[in-house]
Amino acid sequence: MKTKLSAENLEISFGTKEVLKKINVSFNEHEITALIGPSGCGKSTLLRSFNRMHDLSPDAKITGSLKLENLDLYDRAIPVTEIRKRIGMVFQKANPFPKSIYENIAYGLKINNLPHGKDVIEKALREAFLWDEVKNDLKMPATRLSGGQQQRLCIARAVALRPEVILMDEPCSALDPVSTLKIEELISHLKEKYTIVIVTHNMQQAQRIADKTVFMYLGEVKEEGETSQIFNAPENEMTLNYINGNFG
Repeated sequence: MKTKLSAENLEISFGTKEVLKKINVSFNEHEITALIGPSGCGKSTLLRSFNRMHDLSPDAKITGSLKLENLDLYDRAIPVTEIRKRIGMVFQKANPFPKSIYENIAYGLKINNLPHGKDVIEKALREAFLWDEVKNDLKMPATRLSGGQQQRLCIARAVALRPEVILMDEPCSALDPVSTLKIEELISHLKEKYTIVIVTHNMQQAQRIADKTVFMYLGEVKEEGETSQIFNAPENEMTLNYINGNFG
């Protein structure tokens, strides 16, 4: 498999607090990789580092290498806006803009000087399994949508820019089981076109959708492998204890 995204000897600290230690991990093209581990182990910090989210933290210190294929993501000659066009992000809590459903998608396209006609908007909404539910209400404020619909709109907003990678930080944690299954079905469908990395605390979710799973603990990668191997025959006793619910 082709490596799409990678971290090599990555270390991240905020002030005096070391959050990630010597991370070496890679993510394959057109696969879904789940990052699992107890709260505070560094999953979201790792995820956000690929999108340059830590640029906004003045006390962040980052060493090591982060790459999209062969592109150095921390090459300061590359505008962060260019990186975020290629690496999209979906957050834990749906964050639609205070605009219409249509403008939620069109806005990002406009500011990136990309085509933003009706056909482009429709394509993004169809990809997010949302078109049939909203096609007659595109002028409605996005904030009137249900939580699950808002999250799918945020996914539509991300895919509209045609990124190569989509990062998802616990996208289902605030959703009911029915909405969660819809998002999972959507994620499984999206891997045909995108590389997906998802942070999740839901062990069943990781087993349902992830091709590969990475277990993290206290800022380190303790084990990674095919999802079936991680959950059925983990090599690390700590991994076994975590997936059995003995801590976390």
